[in-house]
Amino acid sequence: MGQPVTTNPLLIMFINMAVVFAVLYGLSLIIRLIQKIDPTQKKSVVKSEPAPAVAPVAAVAAAPAEPDQNQLIAVLAAAVAATGFGAARILAVRPVGGKGWAQAARLETVQNRSKMY
Repeated sequence: MGQPVTTNPLLIMFINMAVVFAVLYGLSLIIRLIQKIDPTQKKSVVKSEPAPAVAPVAAVAAAPAEPDQNQLIAVLAAAVAATGFGAARILAVRPVGGKGWAQAARLETVQNRSKMY
């Protein structure tokens, strides 16, 4: 009775893993059983109500009008003049496209260039 059944470490490993997985499977069954008999679980009541009629949209909201380019340039020139660069000349106005990362990269580039000069 004092002798071990086996001394093979590989066999011991498989026996231990089998015991662990058997316990895990048993726990999963207990959890599923608890979910089935849970008294606090709300019972789903399916009611077949007719879907409310969707009122037709009277008119589609008009898309915002494009800002006047001359007005935009005038505002930008005023902003440049307000910063103290009166002799500055606006060569081009390009709307910033893209989202998130592209705008962050542009902002970082502008900041790095302003640090250089």
